[in-house]
Amino acid sequence: MVNPSIFKAYDIRGLYPSEIDASAAYAIGHALVDHFQSKVVAIGRDARESSPELFAELSRGIIDAGAEVIDLGLLTTPMVYFAAWNIDNASAVISVTASHNPPQYNGIKIALRGAVPVGENSGLLAIRDLALADGFSKTPGTGSVTTYNIKPDYYTFIEGFAHLGDRKLKVVIDTANAMGVLELPIFQKFADKLDLVYLYGSLDHPFSAHEANPLNTATLAELQAKVVEEKADIGVAFDGDADRIGFVDERGEIIPMDLITGLLAQEALRKNPGATVLYDLRSSKAVKEVIEEHGGRAVECKVGHANIKKQMREEHAVFAGELSGHYYFQENSYAEAGSLPAILLLNLLSNGDQKLSQLVQDLRRYSHSGEINSEVKNKNEILQTLRKRYADGKQHELDGLKVEYPHWWFNVRTSNTEPLLRLNLEADTPELMAEKQAELLAIIRG
Repeated sequence: MVNPSIFKAYDIRGLYPSEIDASAAYAIGHALVDHFQSKVVAIGRDARESSPELFAELSRGIIDAGAEVIDLGLLTTPMVYFAAWNIDNASAVISVTASHNPPQYNGIKIALRGAVPVGENSGLLAIRDLALADGFSKTPGTGSVTTYNIKPDYYTFIEGFAHLGDRKLKVVIDTANAMGVLELPIFQKFADKLDLVYLYGSLDHPFSAHEANPLNTATLAELQAKVVEEKADIGVAFDGDADRIGFVDERGEIIPMDLITGLLAQEALRKNPGATVLYDLRSSKAVKEVIEEHGGRAVECKVGHANIKKQMREEHAVFAGELSGHYYFQENSYAEAGSLPAILLLNLLSNGDQKLSQLVQDLRRYSHSGEINSEVKNKNEILQTLRKRYADGKQHELDGLKVEYPHWWFNVRTSNTEPLLRLNLEADTPELMAEKQAELLAIIRG
């Protein structure tokens, strides 16, 4: 029996084997083909101990449903997305991964041809319902499993964005013994221009280091210390499947991920004057301001990669950034591109004389709370209270409730899977931010 709780808003994820197991993988593979009528499905996987079994059962379900399987081997999720628009006969791709979750978890991310994501509003719920019904004929299929090595093409693609100048840089990269290790050859290609220092740069004992999650700033402590110790120019941290990335400046200070959106947007607009750039609605006002100051069209968007990739296509956006460290590129079929944000920042640093802290200083215009989670039982009642309490502000509900005032704003969103409200707020000064944060949390937490 497939556990319905493993189906999330944007992917499938749970504890192995108590929540996600071989039988679930088989049912999901079969259901994917049944729903999308896929003919060929390419599958990459992370290095968790459970990934080979889930890959095998996914493949069996896909083949029994009448499709073929391409085994991509061990890959980062961005490599799988790259495969989605570079393997001509693949009509769908799967990444077997639980991202930054601990090794006892595993999961499945699905995309269609062109790296179009499959989420709750684009087929994932239909796959769930078919998998739960378990009405599959168990007649063995006649399809086959072939192998394909996408990594060389992916490396060449990312390396093509590198335009490093004469300034040699020292770079500390923390891959947390997770899948970002497979991204390292990109940086090693430029060993004459980059002095590379690694933290947890091996897959010998995968997912054995700290949590591979740069959004959790506590996980960056070792990287911060190493950057200072090495007198490095930049620190880079990958999450577990390398579709998110975080940065530390030369002083060991963490750069908020939305401010990286602002920096990278400037680069995108130099190449594409007047283009559209998306930023998620939790981002600092400074991001919108910088996009517009550089001649771009700034468009606010909902949180979540499936929402953002869809809106990028609709708006013909060249770039999008998310507070969680996802960065999306039109050149990569609107998907995350792993190491590309780092390469673009290295271009900026190596072709100029400014330090990373100086490059980002102009974006530090306001005081942002970061995302604050509160466990509550009555989410809808609290949202209604906030609507009434802040009725004098400019309100919209693109994603949760956002209320804007001349000198501060806040957004409150509900979790899709937990009894949580997520608060983000920003103000012109740290004092006003602290005052409004206390005021809002008093209402939310009672």
